[in-house]
Amino acid sequence: MNHFLLVQHHHSADETNLLGTEGGRYGIHAMELLINQMLKQGAERAYLKAKAFGGGDVLKLNNELHGRKSIGAINCAFIKTFLSTERIPLVASDLGGNIGRNIFFLANDFSVYLKRIEHTEEQSILNRNNRLWKNAAAQTPPPPEPVIFW
Repeated sequence: MNHFLLVQHHHSADETNLLGTEGGRYGIHAMELLINQMLKQGAERAYLKAKAFGGGDVLKLNNELHGRKSIGAINCAFIKTFLSTERIPLVASDLGGNIGRNIFFLANDFSVYLKRIEHTEEQSILNRNNRLWKNAAAQTPPPPEPVIFW
């Protein structure tokens, strides 16, 4: 299992060469490390299968409105292109949208359990985090006054 983010300044609308672009670099590195480690552990390439989850535009940056794809959309396009190129079947997925996801992976039988983080839950989490920050700030004593020696 791996997790990658495609952090970049610019991305092209052209998906034809996604694997060779800056947008594909980080995902390629993560996927190659994962596949190579699996092969070292005894996996056979012919039996590899993939499950992919994520690619949500959770920050809601609306890049599409500015003629650019969101990072989530690029991740989704990348993983589909990569798996197709490597001839690794995608047997399960939940990609895209604008929600977050919690993934629970059981390595003993390769089961994946997915819990979507809906907007109401997202707001609840943000409110809780804000309360925690305010409580921590209230409990933190002010810094001591600087002492100046002459």
